[in-house]
Amino acid sequence: MKTIRRPQAVMISKRANVFYLEHVRVMQKDERVVYLTESQDGIDQFVSIPDKNTAFILLGKGTSITDAAVRKLSESNVIVGFCGSGGSPLFAEMDVTFLLPQDEYRPPAHAQRWFALWMAEPSRVAMGRAFLQHRAAWDKNMFAKLDMPVPGDVFEGFAAGLDSCATTSDLLSAEAHFAKEVYRHLAHAFAIQEFRREPGAKKKETPLQRVNSFLDHGNYLAYGYAAVALHGMGIPYFLPVLHGKTRRGALVFDVADLFKDWLIMPAAFRCGGQNAKDGVFRAQIIELAMQHDVLDHVMTFVSELPGKIMNNPGVIGAMPN
Repeated sequence: MKTIRRPQAVMISKRANVFYLEHVRVMQKDERVVYLTESQDGIDQFVSIPDKNTAFILLGKGTSITDAAVRKLSESNVIVGFCGSGGSPLFAEMDVTFLLPQDEYRPPAHAQRWFALWMAEPSRVAMGRAFLQHRAAWDKNMFAKLDMPVPGDVFEGFAAGLDSCATTSDLLSAEAHFAKEVYRHLAHAFAIQEFRREPGAKKKETPLQRVNSFLDHGNYLAYGYAAVALHGMGIPYFLPVLHGKTRRGALVFDVADLFKDWLIMPAAFRCGGQNAKDGVFRAQIIELAMQHDVLDHVMTFVSELPGKIMNNPGVIGAMPN
């Protein structure tokens, strides 16, 4: 009797596929997850989703999914989110941002170390500073590698100023100033006059409106990568280091900010100026994230950070007994 070998799931940090689907029905068929589309001639077509190598799926307008497909995706540790047109805003907010696979076989050590540090203000500030320092270094490297028009001293000045930040509020103020500088340089480079960040923009009639729309859509893709990384490591979303004393999913936003600047912002300005389609923009983001191993990089950083903080005598000495 011939034994049927099931495909093995790819490690979460190495997964290549991200899907955004509109006007389809996602279901299970012959032990596969597929989505059903209708061609122009009225013929139904089934398209396979390689669930063992998929990080997350966003279901947009006109989509539905069967319970069997959800179960199959959960077995493969694929995160699912329901969203609006183009990828934002997210509507499914079970555990804040996405529908999470309810498996219990994730390593507890990451969450335990994270929680131990998160409980004390000095170590939480140290973690927030480390997040922003890593963001500045990663941004500087990637903006130079991608030949993006933001001078290196913008990132260097941001990183240097973090040493004098004593509170979370200080760190957030430094971050806000840094973000404005990056926006200013990109807007000038791509000739977007009088750029203003306006989340939730509905219209796409002008370059400014299109850039804001792409930033919204791209940010939710970044949140997807962040959610996948944290879920894979078993770290709850409600333990942020910078954002959200009132938002229980704020660690997703903290992690996404590590790479949003170089992954989302330049593509949003470029595609907004070129009047590109949403699908073209998303394809650029997904390809760039896969090419530069975003999931692997983020999971390595988050895994190593508690050890670095614990090995800093100045921080640990300031923590309460």
